[in-house]
Amino acid sequence: MFTIEHDFDATVITLVDEGTAPLAEDITISAFEECVTLEQYDAQSDRVQKITLSEAQLRDLAAALDLPEGIYQIKTVRVEES
Repeated sequence: MFTIEHDFDATVITLVDEGTAPLAEDITISAFEECVTLEQYDAQSDRVQKITLSEAQLRDLAAALDLPEGIYQIKTVRVEES
């Protein structure tokens, strides 16, 4: 299950683990203009762990989900208008 909320400066998606135990803690993904953050509560440290991805890292992650094992580099192609 997941929720989507549109805040003033970000779109916030919360992923809720469902099913049989053991369940993982909710993950909150906040998409800002300049980056995306992922947050999840860690019961062992009693803290929220946070990861920040740049736009380029997010683009690479999205591409990696559909590729086989290997090393890749995405090159951008600049298109000039005439």
